[in-house]
Amino acid sequence: MRELLELSALELGAAIQKGEASIAEATQAALDSMAEHEGSLNCFITQAGEEALARAAALQAGAKGAESPLYGVPMALKDNICTRGVRTTCASKILGDFAPPYSATAAERMAQAGALSLGKLNMDQFAMGSTTETSFFGPTRNPWDTARVPGGSSGGAAAAVAARACWFALGSDTGGSIRQPAAYCGVTGMKPTYGTVSRYGLIAYASSLDQIGPIARTAADCAAVLDAIQGRDPRDATSLDAPAGGLLSSLTGDIRGMKIGLPADCFGEGLDREVRAAVLSAADVLKARGAQVEEFAFPLMDYMVPTYYIIACAEASSNLSRFDGVKYGWRAQGYEDLTDLYCKTRTQGFGSEVKRRILLGTFVLSSGYYDAYYKKALQVKALIKGAFDQAFAKYDLLLTPVSPTTAPRLGESLTDPLKMYLSDIHTVPVNLAGLPALSMPCGFDSAGLPIGAQLIGPALGDGAVLNAAHAFQLETDWHKRSPYGKEAE
Repeated sequence: MRELLELSALELGAAIQKGEASIAEATQAALDSMAEHEGSLNCFITQAGEEALARAAALQAGAKGAESPLYGVPMALKDNICTRGVRTTCASKILGDFAPPYSATAAERMAQAGALSLGKLNMDQFAMGSTTETSFFGPTRNPWDTARVPGGSSGGAAAAVAARACWFALGSDTGGSIRQPAAYCGVTGMKPTYGTVSRYGLIAYASSLDQIGPIARTAADCAAVLDAIQGRDPRDATSLDAPAGGLLSSLTGDIRGMKIGLPADCFGEGLDREVRAAVLSAADVLKARGAQVEEFAFPLMDYMVPTYYIIACAEASSNLSRFDGVKYGWRAQGYEDLTDLYCKTRTQGFGSEVKRRILLGTFVLSSGYYDAYYKKALQVKALIKGAFDQAFAKYDLLLTPVSPTTAPRLGESLTDPLKMYLSDIHTVPVNLAGLPALSMPCGFDSAGLPIGAQLIGPALGDGAVLNAAHAFQLETDWHKRSPYGKEAE
């Protein structure tokens, strides 16, 4: 059964439909891998092995002729995506025993496609962090080097896919939380156009920036997942009434004549030499496939991180005010009155990084500082959107690094939060502009750590992003590499 672990999600789905593999065999193989590596990685907060095996048995009868190419393929969910009756903690103490009475639309749609969940994945608490070290349930470790972080906040998802504990996962991306851990763990992660995937049932961090998306082995796997979960949802007022589906069938790998821009400002000071070389090599591969690649000036990079953190923290301070110990979640004991209940519950229930961002957000929204910080950040956000519009008037896609470095060591980022925030410089612009972007493995550094390249497209250009990544993966095998020394055939 171990050979099943090296198949992509689509390859496994095809094997299941052909009768070459059973859903139970695939599920057990993933559970065995989870049992082997979970002790050293800590990818999962809640494991659902028995439930997964029971669902595998129920699904098997419908395997032949299934409409979805992901039918019967084991997956997992980031623990801020609600699942009815299954605890959804946001990796926090305050929601440590919360079992939602409903499921997220994305989770429902994956279930309708016949996928089965192996459990809920570790993350930075309330998705606030870039390392998955702020989790109340302990840090996740990188499968390529357990002394390193897997990235965040979807670090548990990226590590689980890389460790062959599931074939794909649903994560959330507010400022790079799918793409950055995918890069650190050597897998593929896609942040779709804002509004193309419903946020209903996603516990909000920053509502104007959050987006659910897939982490998988390949761009084709990501396309298949997005085909299943994209589409208008009346329960989410921000979901777009735009055409959905057809992403997988549109993957031709033909990128002849495509114009790809390299923002020169993304390749300057602060970028690791080996990361730069790997991403530029990826550009050469795309050029060899027929794309036109050229550098161009992309201003405003110095304003990306402060603009993002002002807006994200402002929205977080509002969104997290609902966690007060009254209606649901953990409640502190020994309080004197309602104000004391709020204070003690939040002081004891939130971690230090969450409290730091709530304080920052409350500050920038306060009456004396709103115009100086929050209003100005919104104005810069509009300028950033305009800069992308200008770039896409000339180029079909942009190619950048995902992160300035490969995965840092555990503890390094927590001792220097500003350094952790700056690591998001290449990913946060995409969320500020609501654009689709994908992280794909493009090499390794001298320490054997994965490097990711980022493809960015215009709004609703998800198909072009996926096709370019697919073309790259037809020419390379970085996405097939395993941290345990095995490569797919």
